[in-house]
Amino acid sequence: MSRISRLPSSLLRATACTGVAALALTACGSGSGSGTANAGSGSVKVGLITKTDTNPFFVKMKEGAEKAAKENGVELSTAAGKFDGDNAGQVTAIENMVAAGVKGILITPSDSKAIVPAIEKAKAKGVLVIALDTPTDPESAVDALFATDNLKAGELIGEYAKAAMKGKPAKIATLDLAPGVSVGVQRHNGFLKGFGVKEGDPSIVCSQDTGGDQAKGQTAMENCLQKSPDINVVYTINEPAALGAYTALKAKGRENDVLIVSVDGGCTGTQAVKDGKIAATSQQYPLKMAAEGVKAVATYAKDGKKASGYTDTGVTLITDKAQDGVTSKDTAYGLENCWG
Repeated sequence: MSRISRLPSSLLRATACTGVAALALTACGSGSGSGTANAGSGSVKVGLITKTDTNPFFVKMKEGAEKAAKENGVELSTAAGKFDGDNAGQVTAIENMVAAGVKGILITPSDSKAIVPAIEKAKAKGVLVIALDTPTDPESAVDALFATDNLKAGELIGEYAKAAMKGKPAKIATLDLAPGVSVGVQRHNGFLKGFGVKEGDPSIVCSQDTGGDQAKGQTAMENCLQKSPDINVVYTINEPAALGAYTALKAKGRENDVLIVSVDGGCTGTQAVKDGKIAATSQQYPLKMAAEGVKAVATYAKDGKKASGYTDTGVTLITDKAQDGVTSKDTAYGLENCWG
């Protein structure tokens, strides 16, 4: 897999902010080195809609989109919900972007199914719609998907955890996202597949939703420890939930004898792997997702060629405690390619 270089934070900028319903909408005018005019009424317009504007994953995604917009001479507008799950806000953002004349919209759906009618209306007006990170339900509702293979991401950490246990009986806690969210479902199912167990297996002693939040991850871990104090493997939907779990385990003096695995590959989470708080994480690349999406819209505007199908933007297992039979890279690589 090709290396994904981190971009300087100076590329992250916002030029005009307008409150739109439940969202923050920013227009970013960009010019390219080839002499394309700066953003204006005649520019190709691209919209980026993320779940929130505070999660480091989406901050990095926005950064990648901004750099790609500058390189391709297009005008970028961004919007983000007030919270993960703000479907109404994303619908409003789509409607406003279509009204503003965007050629394409890149979106990380908060509700994979509920957002589909708004996407269909945008497509009916000739707008190219590309999902980033999170597929719609059905996936075919968008023209294309640029995302991590979340099933594979979960499978990698499941295989790692299985190898690291070295035949010791597992007592597994799964700290998940929320019911019905495709990213969470895929990572969860991937972990189970990689570990070699099925839903309902007696080795899974506790499952709690965290919303991907650190404080909720800590509470979930505390609840699981009350239910089953002998937990020795913890799967988490992302690294904030993993760090919450670590805090709860440390409070019980269990931080050194419980294996925690996760998904994301943010800089804070990757550092936690280096520090030994998390055993391994599957690193994904949000900057690449957004950059490829912007390029696809620019191409569509230029020659009418639509991106289609699924593009895997890559995932790498990061750990400093490699296991036989499980391909991985160390935290030096992870920190060089992390985000946030």
